[in-house]
Amino acid sequence: MFKSLIPRLGSRAFSTKLDYLQNLAMNENCILVDEEDKSLGPVSKRECHTIKDNGQLLLHRAFSVFLFNKRGELLLQRRSLSKITYPDLYTNTCCSHPLFDIPEEREERAELGVRKAAQRRLNFELGIPMEQIEPQEFNFVTRILYKDLGDGVWGEHELDYLLFLQKDVDLDPNPNEVSEVRYVQRQNVERTLNNLEAPLTPWFKLILEHKLCFWWDHLYEINRFQDRANIHKLE
Repeated sequence: MFKSLIPRLGSRAFSTKLDYLQNLAMNENCILVDEEDKSLGPVSKRECHTIKDNGQLLLHRAFSVFLFNKRGELLLQRRSLSKITYPDLYTNTCCSHPLFDIPEEREERAELGVRKAAQRRLNFELGIPMEQIEPQEFNFVTRILYKDLGDGVWGEHELDYLLFLQKDVDLDPNPNEVSEVRYVQRQNVERTLNNLEAPLTPWFKLILEHKLCFWWDHLYEINRFQDRANIHKLE
């Protein structure tokens, strides 16, 4: 079952400063890629999440972290109402992007760039101390490619690295990013997710439908299923 760790925040009017910070973050540069994951240069977060007139979205590199505690429970978060994209939805532990303007996050050898970006974002979103999770502790599983048109204004088109980690950590969630965090048990996952107060993010739903429960069942040997050769297109 879920264990609620912080109370849910109130309405979008919680703080005008939060919306300001989210808008400011849209100026960060993501890494534009092709469908083979070749880096094509920088693109602002705002530009790559804005749906074009022809319905297209720019493909960019991303990551999704699945953090499990020592009991094997998966940590989920509910995105803040202040988020510009997919506000107030439940999702996996942490979902974000390596940034082009941070040189070490462009490093592709052994997924080092996305590992360092994941360490940074776990600290920023969930308050997990940097020293509690080192980049080499993430287990890279595979890459997926998906597209979602969101609310018709903001959407996602990502080449997403899936990173797994099992560890007990300290949490101090950032209310600008996260309104609630919960752990879910494997045996109760279907029932619990079906009874949430809000929908799941599209990427989390796709990963759940793809192979998440299989990987979860084999968490103790997750590196057996590492797949660097393929990029799986999910629809």
